[in-house]
Formats: sequence, structure tokens, C-alpha cells
Amino acid sequence: MSAQDSGTAERRRRFADEARAERPDLALLCLLLGAEAGPAAPAPDPYGIDAAQIELDRLAGLLPYGARGAREWASALAELLGGRCGFAGSSTDYQRLDSSLLQQVLRRRRGLPILLSVVWIEVARRAGAPVYGVALPGHFVVGFGDPAERVLADPFAGGAPLSGEDAELMVVSATGAPLERSMTVPARPLETVLRILNNIRAWASARPERTDVALWALELSLLLPSHPARLRYERAQLLVQRGEFLRGAAEMEEYAEVVDGIEPTAAEAIRHRARAARALLN
Repeated sequence: MSAQDSGTAERRRRFADEARAERPDLALLCLLLGAEAGPAAPAPDPYGIDAAQIELDRLAGLLPYGARGAREWASALAELLGGRCGFAGSSTDYQRLDSSLLQQVLRRRRGLPILLSVVWIEVARRAGAPVYGVALPGHFVVGFGDPAERVLADPFAGGAPLSGEDAELMVVSATGAPLERSMTVPARPLETVLRILNNIRAWASARPERTDVALWALELSLLLPSHPARLRYERAQLLVQRGEFLRGAAEMEEYAEVVDGIEPTAAEAIRHRARAARALLN
């Protein structure tokens, strides 16, 4: 095994272990995820994980000291991160892979709503704020205090406060359906990480030349203790697309065994695709 392969295996072991921890560390999971995209700093911290943690600590130290209410916390974070530090997003950020990588978001101070929210959550948490993520359809935001209060802010807009009407309009524009109370419950760390990985997979699917990115995003998704079973089939299809016909066919057959007892017709169709993949070797 090469040094690079050994490093990848170790990072993924850490990722899997952290994902199964009693209280998964959202920042560490996002940084291990970001490391899959390649080095972001010279050795001895080749993937920027230690440097990023130090930066989150530094930013937390810039917040005013002392307990405050939910709205005061939201205002303090907006002033620091959105104002003084310039963390925000724009439409062009959706076209960049590094908008989904925490190391790069900390460096550029630009990113997708969910990654900017991770910055807010981790800085606020380190300062002792009652903070949580809110996975609104199509747009991730942050909340402060008791979730029933709905003190929400939009890091993508520099920390602009979100009223109940603002959140309602955001959801309606994304889905055409009204805001439901279940949409504003605190997002768990693993749900947040899976949503980030889904964003990366969507980015890669629009770029056929980046099957490498799609593959590592799928493989990390499969390391999470709870993930859609269909991801195994998607990985098999991707392996075939990349020319790894035998591995892809074998994984299709394994997946067919899983679904055979539930959807035998679908299982047979998958086995047919596996045979077709093997035939590509001839």
C-alpha cells in the first residue's frame, strides 16, 4: 500500500469511528471529508485539519464574553462572522467544489449555506452559545436558543435574521409546499454530513470528468451508520462508469441479493446489468 493509500485508509477509519461516536464531532467529520479533496496545506498538517480547528477556536475567542439570550447570540455572530470577517455566499459558490469543503470555506470565507452554517455552529458552540443547524429544504440555516422560539439566522446572507415569514417564503420557493414544524427541528451532525455529501455528489454528477469526486463522496456516505441502501448500487454503477467492470458487477450482484427478498423483479434487472458490465471485458 502506498503512503497516499495508507493516509486515505487512516482518514476514513477516523471518519467511520467519529461517525459512530456517542456525540459525533461535526467539525472533525467535515474536515476529514474535506481532506478527501486533497492537500490544503504543507506537512505536517497536509489536509489543514489542525489549522482549521485552530481557526475555529480563534474566531470563537473574538466573540464578546458573557452569557446572552438567543437573539443577542445571533446578533453577535452576525457582527463577527458576517460583518468583521466577511463570511457569506453568492450564486457562484454553487459552482465550486471548495464551497463544500470546510477547510476551504474557512480560508475563502465563502461557501454553500450548509458549510457557512457549520462555521457558525462550530464557532458559536465553542463560545458556549445554544446553537443548532436547521435543514430547511434547499437552504440550511442556524438557530439559537430554544428551537420553539425560532430565532433563526442565514449565514449565506451574512447572518441576516430570518423571521417566521422569511423561513416560510424560503421553503415555499424551494418546494412549493408550506413550512412545517418538523423542518425547523435541530439537525443532527450525521444528517448534516450526509447532506453535505449529497451536495458534493450532485456537483460531481453535473461534471462527468469528476467521477473521482463522486466516488469518494459515495464511499464516505457508506461509512455513515445510517445511509440509504441504494447508495451501494450507485457506487457499483459508478465503478462500471470508471471502467472497473469486475468490481462494479460484483457489487451489483451483492446489492441484488439485498433487494431480492423485497423486489425480486428489480433484483433480476440489477443482475442483468451486472452481466452486461462483465461483458464489457470481452
